[in-house]
Amino acid sequence: MNTVASNWDQSHEKLHVLDACIARLGDIVLIIEAVPLEEPGPRIILVNDAFEASLGYTRKQTLGRSLRFLEGKKTEPRVVAEIYRALAKSKAIDRQIFLYDKEGLARLYEIKFVPIFDRFGECSHFSVTLRPVTKSGEQEEALRLSGERFSQAFEYGPIGMALVAPDGHWLTANQSLCDLLGYSADELCRKTFQRLTHPEDIPVELEFARQTLTGETHFYQMEKRYFHKRGHPIWVHLTSSLVRDANGFPLYFIKQVQDISESKRSTEKIAQQAALLDKTNDAITLCDLQGRVLFWNKGAEAIYGWTADEAASRLVKELSFKKNPGQYDEACRATLQQNKWTSEIPIVHKDGRELVIQSHWTLIKDQADTPKAFLSIGYDITDRKQIEAQLMRAQRMESIGTLAGGIAHDLNNILTPIMMSIEMLKATTTHPKAQNILETIEMTTRRGADIVRQVLSFARGMKGDRVEVQPRHLLKDIQALIKETLPKNIQLKTSFPGDSWTILGDPTQLHQILLNLCVNARDAMPDGGCLTISAENAVIDEQVASMHVDARPGVYVAINVSDTGTGIEPAVLDKIFEPFFTTKEIGKGTGLGLSTVIAIVKSHEGFVKVLSEVGKGTTFKVYLPALEDASKPAGEEEEKATLPRGNNETILVVDDEASILTITSQTLQAFGYQTLTANDGVEALALYARHRDKIAAVLTDMAMPVMDGPATVRVLMKMNPAIKIIAASGLKTNEAINQELDGKLRYFINKPYSAGTLLKTLRTVLTEV
Repeated sequence: MNTVASNWDQSHEKLHVLDACIARLGDIVLIIEAVPLEEPGPRIILVNDAFEASLGYTRKQTLGRSLRFLEGKKTEPRVVAEIYRALAKSKAIDRQIFLYDKEGLARLYEIKFVPIFDRFGECSHFSVTLRPVTKSGEQEEALRLSGERFSQAFEYGPIGMALVAPDGHWLTANQSLCDLLGYSADELCRKTFQRLTHPEDIPVELEFARQTLTGETHFYQMEKRYFHKRGHPIWVHLTSSLVRDANGFPLYFIKQVQDISESKRSTEKIAQQAALLDKTNDAITLCDLQGRVLFWNKGAEAIYGWTADEAASRLVKELSFKKNPGQYDEACRATLQQNKWTSEIPIVHKDGRELVIQSHWTLIKDQADTPKAFLSIGYDITDRKQIEAQLMRAQRMESIGTLAGGIAHDLNNILTPIMMSIEMLKATTTHPKAQNILETIEMTTRRGADIVRQVLSFARGMKGDRVEVQPRHLLKDIQALIKETLPKNIQLKTSFPGDSWTILGDPTQLHQILLNLCVNARDAMPDGGCLTISAENAVIDEQVASMHVDARPGVYVAINVSDTGTGIEPAVLDKIFEPFFTTKEIGKGTGLGLSTVIAIVKSHEGFVKVLSEVGKGTTFKVYLPALEDASKPAGEEEEKATLPRGNNETILVVDDEASILTITSQTLQAFGYQTLTANDGVEALALYARHRDKIAAVLTDMAMPVMDGPATVRVLMKMNPAIKIIAASGLKTNEAINQELDGKLRYFINKPYSAGTLLKTLRTVLTEV
């Protein structure tokens, strides 16, 4: 749009100059349009005074009409057709032709058409000169007068003009050109055009001049730099036409020089500003009120994916708002109402990815305060929004962890008396059916305790106890559990070799690994398939270990979970273990399942290998270090040992749960101990102060009101540094409690605890020297 306006202004400026030049020439001069050349012919847009005087038509009667209104009966169609053929090819032509004046009188004229070219080399107009065919003396006088008038127009014209010899020497220059370059005409005539031309422009103009001298073209146009007398360059638009004699010998170039320095500076300034806008990483775009792109910087190319050439003149809706065109309309309305508008906008990248853009819109107005365009500055905040979402999920998980901790504390207090009561009941009955019922209750209670520990481990990262585990039993447990959750269109296959090595690990955490992998496998087969769980012994040598970052040479048990589902895209295979990364739909996955798996495996000094093929399925191979020389598999039934009994020692039991106090006290009394009970730390300190000489040991809970366990332990140790204390907790680990107590506490049991665990730990404490 700016280019068109610029060309229009320059064209009309030239017409004004031509009007000033031809107005008072003695020859009859007209300026006509170059197009259209079809009937009724090109329009007349300028005439001089001589036209009015000779033909009798005023300017008002002439301008806008076709030149053909001057034709009559004597006008030869052959001549007219010949002239128009030349005009159609933008060629100069001169012929004799009869034309009619206003009074209807025919007169023979010498008519000459000369094309006028714009700065791009396109023929835009024709100069038409009419000379009446007169007697010889009249012709010489007319020529003399015409020459004088041309000299006046040359000398005093507003555009710089000069005559330059074919060898480059200046012959003469008018005052406008002298004023532009700072030289007098005499000074210019002592120089060649090369002396005044910027070195970079000389080869270009020499080539143009050569083409004109050899007849390849009749004129040339170019933008070039002349040096002012003071030394600074001046940008000009140059039109150079060659004048030849009657024999075709080149006489001189007529040069028209127009100063374009200001326009050039403006163009360069705009280019510099555009270059600066391209250096920013932000997407900067300019669109008209209809939404068509006027400007599109490099930042927009990088963020939106479309190049400036691809985006030019296209609707923004088609580029970035395919899925939500209403969002763009809303932005336009808000900006028109408020002049400025800021918001987060969802847009679509060229490759189809959805992005979130922080966008700032400004309404651009002209000097008349009329809205013209929308300026938009945006930057990609997609990653930031994802991180914010992850943090919110993490905060929710933290809240869940806090809630889980509270629930676990209550559940442990509920399960502890149940577990202890079971062992008491087993000792009081020998009926087989009752024993079976008690064993079922015991197994269920222990499973409940395992679940509580699993929740705590997941929510708080609580490190579990490591024991010798037989994978066969682990896999059987998960088989029974996962079978209940699988849809009927998924077949479950298992393979548990009887000679598999044992591993050292936390059964609850290992159970969590298998559960997460099986749930993922189930979700990967929405249309059904086969889930296979197996275990095998594996020996990893140096070569294989070097292929996995976390692997070390040695013996392992490989636990495999395979599915025949959708598979994993290679592009995301390296990201699947990242926290919060998920390929599932929003609301159907937390992105924590596999990150939990890899964390547990690494804590067991193992590693994971993933094999996947899109459309065919995925296999997770979990390698855990094996105890190759384990004497017997864990999980086998051991002969129950007789529980140790007390020797009438007094034990102080401290807990805020009445049920735990009651069952613990009854259990201890049943196995030969005396007991004192306290509901909190304050009551425990008072009892110990009165009965310290007969209290052999203290069993205290760690989470109590009024005075908690650590505070109670500290005061007891001050009262008696040699006191024997067993701490019990369903929330904190032995390491965490010892850290609070500076490592002074040696004995700890997890809630819920069984009678056997309590009695064995108590016997160890009491027999310690």
